[in-house]
Formats: sequence, structure tokens, C-alpha cells
Amino acid sequence: MTPSSELTGLAGEWKEARTLYPLYAALGREFVIELPACPDLETGIDAPPKESVELARQWLLEVDERIQVHQLRQFLQTTPLSNDEALRSLLIHHLHKPKRSDSDRDKVDFLLVQYFSNCVPSRLDDADVDLEYVAQTLEPILGSVDLSVPEWLKPLDGMTQQACECKDLKSLLTGQLLANGREIKIQAAENYYLPVAMVAFTRFSFMMRRVFFRLLHQDMDTILAGLRTLEQRGVTTIDCRRAQFSAEESIPRLRMICQSWKVMFFAEYSSGQPVNMLVDLRLVIERALTRSGGTPARAQSAAAGAGAADAPEFEVSTAPPSWPSSDSDK
Repeated sequence: MTPSSELTGLAGEWKEARTLYPLYAALGREFVIELPACPDLETGIDAPPKESVELARQWLLEVDERIQVHQLRQFLQTTPLSNDEALRSLLIHHLHKPKRSDSDRDKVDFLLVQYFSNCVPSRLDDADVDLEYVAQTLEPILGSVDLSVPEWLKPLDGMTQQACECKDLKSLLTGQLLANGREIKIQAAENYYLPVAMVAFTRFSFMMRRVFFRLLHQDMDTILAGLRTLEQRGVTTIDCRRAQFSAEESIPRLRMICQSWKVMFFAEYSSGQPVNMLVDLRLVIERALTRSGGTPARAQSAAAGAGAADAPEFEVSTAPPSWPSSDSDK
């Protein structure tokens, strides 16, 4: 590298560091993460010496170690600091790291989907989200990509199709699609960073996130409609022990819980406990509706939860999602 090209490289690296610094500083404040000091980045000098750039490089690497994937995900989906430039800088930073951990891979996975989501229209049809479209959208990050898909990536297409055919969250989660997609990423190791692989995983994760939220809102609507019907039938409380609530949950409280879930799930998607509770709550409400028809109002509260303990259980994956996750912690 010639002195002039080195200077250009250092200047570019310093510019990226200055872009990332306010993001990391704000993230540290939000999650009360103690970050080391970096005076030159704090003051934002325009033309630092080489030593300052090297110190900034080390500062970023050290901070990366302290930031968990779920913290980055939650922060970037709720902060006004998140924009295309910030996401692009974060991606370039992580992709150019000399050594990348599993956490770095999960961060890149989320960032690619978040960047793609920011760039595409909200009413984009599922059928339009093909590899060519994803590669074109990610070109500012990955450059031109050869879309010759290796065999080990091809199962993602079938899993995406299977997800799109799911009728509710239960079928999505019991199908183990999130866990299976994550397993392919883990097994890929360094091959994850092949451009065609990052394009394929971005498409898969974006579609899984989209399907997740579509089914989530559908289940929420079904639960709320069921609560309205039960209320009209004179039911006041429901046995919700199957969904990890009490034996006598009032309908107003259940409605309030559903509204709080809408806020929570706006930030991220997960196949963990809250989603499991929502899936089970829908089942409880559906059984309550079946049992409440023609049953005297005073007896309906007890009947709504009757037999729930004997119902066959189903497994719900608690593995982290592919990005989100619905992106990833999860």
C-alpha cells in the first residue's frame, strides 16, 4: 500500500468510525453498557493521526464484544438513529473484521435483513422477493453477486414455501422452520459469508419475518374477536393455565395483555416464551368459544378451561430466529 492509498484508507476508516460512534454510544446508554473512552471519537476531530485511527479501530472491536445480538436488534428497530447509512456502516464494519465470531454472524444476518427491509417498499409482494431482487437491493453492500446457488443452500427455498403455507403461528413454530434455518447458517461456518449465501439467507430471513408478523397479527385478531364473542355470551373469566396465566383471567385483562404484546412484538420476533403463550392463549380462547355455546353464563367460566390439562401438548422451538427475529436471540 502506498502512503497516499494508506491515507485514503485511514480517512475512510475514520469516517466509518465517526458514523458508528454515536450509534454505539446511544446503544450503550440505553442498555447501561459501560463503554471504554475514546477521546478523539468523542471530540470528532476531522483529521486524526494514524495512531488515533488505530485506537478507534480497537475501540470498535472492544465495544462489539460487549454488545449482544438481541440488544443491537432491539435498538436498531426502535431508534431514530437507524437509517440506510448507519446500517451500511455497521455491515461494512462487521464484514471487514479480521476475525468473526458466531455473534458477528448473527449481527450481520440481522443487519442484512434490516437494511433490505429499509430499502424495499412496504407493499412488496412475496412473489417479487426472489434472489435477483434481493441481490440487486444488497449491491451497495455486497457488490455484484453470482447467483449460482450451491446445493447446501437449496433447502431454504422449500422451507420458505412451507412457511408461506402456514395458517397460524402454531403451524409455523411446530414446523421447526426457524430452528432449521438457523442450523443451516451454523453449519455453513465461513461459507455463510459467501455473497450468494448472504443473499439467500437475507431472502429467507426476510420472508420468515414477514410470515411471522402476518400470522402474529392474524392470531391476535382471532384472540381479540374471540374475547368479544365470549364477553357477549356473558363469560367474565377464563381458565388460562395452559397459556401460563391464572385459572380465572378476566377478559379485560386478557385484552390488555394482547395489546401489550402488540407493542412488544413490534420491536422483534421470537420463538420464545411470549410467542408460546400467545399460541396457547389462542387455543384456550377457541376451546372456550366451543364450550360456551349454550352453556349457562354462571357455569361458563369453569367450563372454558375444562379439559385443557388433558389436551395434547405440542413442541415450540425456542431456538433463536434467523435474523428476526423476527429476526438471532431468540
